[in-house]
Amino acid sequence: MKERKQKGRQKIRWERLDNTANLFPAIASQNMTNVYRISVTLTEEIDGALLQQALDKVLPRFDTFRVQMRKGIFWYYFETNTKPAPIVRQEKYYPCRYIEPYANNNYLFRITYYQSRINLEVFHVLADGMGGVNFLREVTYQYLRLKYDALEEKEQDDFSDETSLNTEDSYIKNYKKSHKKGYQTKRAVEVKGDKLLAGEISVIHGFMPIKAVKAACKKYDVSINEYFTAVFLYSIYREYLHGQPSAKPIAASIPVNLRPYFDSLTTRNFFVMVSAVFQPDRENISLEEVMGIVKQSLGEQINKEHLEELFSYNVSNQKNIFLRFVPIFIKILAMRLVYRSSARANTTTVTNIGNIQVEEAYRQYIRHFHAMISRSVGQSIKGAVCSYQDTMVFTITSGLLDVSIQRCFFRTLAADDIPLLIETNGLHEK
Repeated sequence: MKERKQKGRQKIRWERLDNTANLFPAIASQNMTNVYRISVTLTEEIDGALLQQALDKVLPRFDTFRVQMRKGIFWYYFETNTKPAPIVRQEKYYPCRYIEPYANNNYLFRITYYQSRINLEVFHVLADGMGGVNFLREVTYQYLRLKYDALEEKEQDDFSDETSLNTEDSYIKNYKKSHKKGYQTKRAVEVKGDKLLAGEISVIHGFMPIKAVKAACKKYDVSINEYFTAVFLYSIYREYLHGQPSAKPIAASIPVNLRPYFDSLTTRNFFVMVSAVFQPDRENISLEEVMGIVKQSLGEQINKEHLEELFSYNVSNQKNIFLRFVPIFIKILAMRLVYRSSARANTTTVTNIGNIQVEEAYRQYIRHFHAMISRSVGQSIKGAVCSYQDTMVFTITSGLLDVSIQRCFFRTLAADDIPLLIETNGLHEK
C-alpha cells in the first residue's frame, strides 16, 4: 500500500484491489449486488447509539474497511476514506441490497440492527467472509464493552488475539506461473420460476445442533461441506427436476478459504471457487448416491496443488503486460462476458463461513451467528452455513416465490435425525 499526505490532514493511503476483488465492481448492479451479510444475535435488544459509538471506535483501526473505491484509467483501486463512519440504522429493508457509496459516506459496507441482532453487510470487493467475521466480531466486542460494566476492565482499544489486521494480497504473494484454466464453462441447470419483486429476497434459517449434523455426516462418510452440498443438490433434483434425468448437470459453486493452505492471515479476499457437479442421468437417484458423487467431485479439487492452479491462472491474466494497459472500460466489458459464462456453469452456491470463535468473556451476551449471500446471474437460490458453540445455522436465500426446494432440503435433514428450528422473514407467506 502506498501513501501520500494531504496538507493539514491525515495520510491518504491507496492500494490495488486483490485479484478476486477486481471482478466485483465490473459486475455489480442493483439486481446483482455481490453483497453478503453476517449477523450476530445478542441476548438483549440493541442500543443503536452505542452501536454507532462502537463502530466509530473500531473502524479507524481496520484498514480493510476504512476505504473508498476509485476508478483509475486501467484498474479500480482503494483509497483511505477520511469521512466519518457510515450511519448505523435500524433495519427496515430486505437484506443484501446494493450498497450505494455516495449515500454511505463512500464506504462499501453497512451496519444495521433489528431487535437483538446486529447485521454487517459487505460489498465483496472489500473482503471475504473471514474478513467480515473479523470486523463484525470486533464491533460487537466494543459494543458489549460500552454496554456492560462487567466488561469495563478490558482495554477499550484492545483487539482480540484472533483478529488479524493483515491486508496483504495473498493471491500475489502465493502466485506461481500457470496457464492452466481450471474452471468449467458447461452450462448447468438453472432454477427458474415466478420471481419476487425487485429488491425482495426470501430468507429461511435452519438452526440445528452440530452434534446431530456430525452424526449424519458420519453415516454417509462425508464432511459437513459435502453433506450440505449434496442435500442441496438432491433437493434441486427432487423438486425442480422432479427426479427426472437432465442433459445439463446440477452444479454448486463452493468457495474454498485458502488461508489454511498458504498460511495467510489476510483480512482481504483469499478464496477460490470449486464446483460440485452432479449429472442426473436417470430417474430417482438416491441421496446416498448423490453424497458419493459430491464427495468424489470435491475431493478431486480441494487440494493445495489444484487450488494454487486456480488462482494462479487468474493472477497470470492480471499480470499479463498487455492486459495491464488495456483501458478499464474494455476490461469491464470483458470481465462481464467471462463472468456470465462461468456463472451459468453453476446452479447455485453453497458457502461455509465456518465455526465462529468468541472470547470467553463475551459468550454469555451472544446467542448465535448466521450468514447469507445475495442472488446472482443464473443463481436464484443459494445457501450459507456457519456455526457458533454447539449450534449450526444453514440459511437459504432466494429470489423466487416457490419454496419447495427449501422445504425438501430441511425435510431431508430432519429425516437424517437432525432436530431443526426454522425461522423465516415471512416473505414466502405473502
